[in-house]
Amino acid sequence: MILYDIFRYGHGVFFVTLQTALMFGFFLEWLRDRRACAAAGITESAGSASGEERPKVSVVIPIHNESRRMEGLLRSLLEQDCPAEIIFVDDRSVDESPAMLARFVADAEERGMKDCRVITLKENPGPNCKQYALTRGIAEARGEYLLFTDGDCETPSGWIRAMVRRMADTGIGAVIGPVFKKKQGKGFFFLYQCYDHAVRYNYLAGAIGLGAAGGGFGNNLIISRKALDDAGGYGAVPPSPTEDAALISQIRSGGKYRVRAIALPDAAVETGAEYSWKAFIAQTLRWNNGGIFSPEALTRFNYNLLMLVISTGILAIPLLPFFPGLWPLPAGVFIVMIENTIAAFGLFRSKLPKGGPILALGYFAALLFTPVYFTLMTIMGYCRIKVTWKGDQIPPLMRCLKQKA
Repeated sequence: MILYDIFRYGHGVFFVTLQTALMFGFFLEWLRDRRACAAAGITESAGSASGEERPKVSVVIPIHNESRRMEGLLRSLLEQDCPAEIIFVDDRSVDESPAMLARFVADAEERGMKDCRVITLKENPGPNCKQYALTRGIAEARGEYLLFTDGDCETPSGWIRAMVRRMADTGIGAVIGPVFKKKQGKGFFFLYQCYDHAVRYNYLAGAIGLGAAGGGFGNNLIISRKALDDAGGYGAVPPSPTEDAALISQIRSGGKYRVRAIALPDAAVETGAEYSWKAFIAQTLRWNNGGIFSPEALTRFNYNLLMLVISTGILAIPLLPFFPGLWPLPAGVFIVMIENTIAAFGLFRSKLPKGGPILALGYFAALLFTPVYFTLMTIMGYCRIKVTWKGDQIPPLMRCLKQKA
């Protein structure tokens, strides 16, 4: 009985304590981010006055059949207020993407943006096709900093400048920016995608604030070329369903550079929503598997611990009629989700859909649904459900490592 009480109360206390620590980590990132922006603002002003050159930035964007979702990205890149080299890697696209990219290069040249080009891949050996495309783009890039986004994203006009500003400290090797889903339809499904992205960023930024960076959104990420080279180059990043998380872990695990997260909305990127549960599940399963089977031990441990604690609390719910004493397990999970919701709205309210009482009920439903959905993704991951990206199957992690060897 004593062990039973320790388990049922200890689970809830542990999870709430862990979540509170992560929120404290997020708060630390918020403080650091404000200081970094203030210091970089002073440096930018001094640099402008003295005529110093800005650091060279290369934006690398993999494209695979994105013609239906790429218009917003191309428009937003033309509106950037900071010069950069822009490299698109057209990965075997068979739609209108190549023509759209060619028009973008022409439009950019008319605006004086001379450093834009397209790399066309006719073959892609994988095993993670996106990772291979990024390898080719990074090899061609000439920038001191490498900035990444995806074809279905839109960036604010000051995005490049805002991301580079966070790299002013030479001890920082990578900075992760927030990404929010666009609400592109009515109903719970589209609202939930917005909420889900905000919650995931809470966990990422909180872990980074505590010094345990192990993931990030690859569609809003900047790294220094020097940090990448010191980590062995992009070729040293092990194959993973989530190549962005593997890259961040590679930089952090070297111990020479810090990873930071942006906690202000000025560099927030918006990405397109999925239009079916099937597509959304495939996307989130890929992300989840990237954490569960991460090639980096600390990331793998932290992510599995978090998912197992959430899953244990949710799986206790159907047992409550038979073991009512298990109530602290799900109670702890939902207390944590309340904390997550408060944090998301506290820092990024301007980026989340707004509305009246009906929308508030939608957010409440999302709060309840999120741990259930995370549990489902975790079970599917442990069952080795196949992961796909843009129609290409990504092999399980161990098979990737064997192929690379």
